[in-house]
Amino acid sequence: MTLRRWEPFNELRRMEDVLDRMWAGFRPSRLVERWGEERWLPLDIYQREDSLVIKAPVPGVKPDDIEATIEGNVLTLRGEAKAEEKVERSDFLLQERSYGSFCRSVTLPTGLDVDKAEASYEDGVLTLSIPRRAEAKPKSIKINVAKSIEGEKK
Repeated sequence: MTLRRWEPFNELRRMEDVLDRMWAGFRPSRLVERWGEERWLPLDIYQREDSLVIKAPVPGVKPDDIEATIEGNVLTLRGEAKAEEKVERSDFLLQERSYGSFCRSVTLPTGLDVDKAEASYEDGVLTLSIPRRAEAKPKSIKINVAKSIEGEKK
């Protein structure tokens, strides 16, 4: 008989794998189709030294059909992806692209200068860049090493 040390995190990882496999068949677009809700918009949000960057894939959506608003510290992106042509549902052999309205709100960190936010649209990706306020930028403080008093006495 071999004794093994019990690792509780291994059990959690196995449970996570089971849940991942269980939910693998569900995609947000299928849920939207079934319940008629707004589409979920995936985002990438990362920080640079001087700004916060938000990227959202919105292929096939015209920039004029996208609304980006910031109220307080909440960013909201809204829009609608429209089908290029009318195709009967029964004529589809495969339909993976999703259409319809989308909306996504995220809470932004403090210390951003939202009045200077900029947006660009390229290759189906909306990019927002929000600079940090000067007082919110990280500051380096140099630490001076003084000679110890005991070292001077010797």
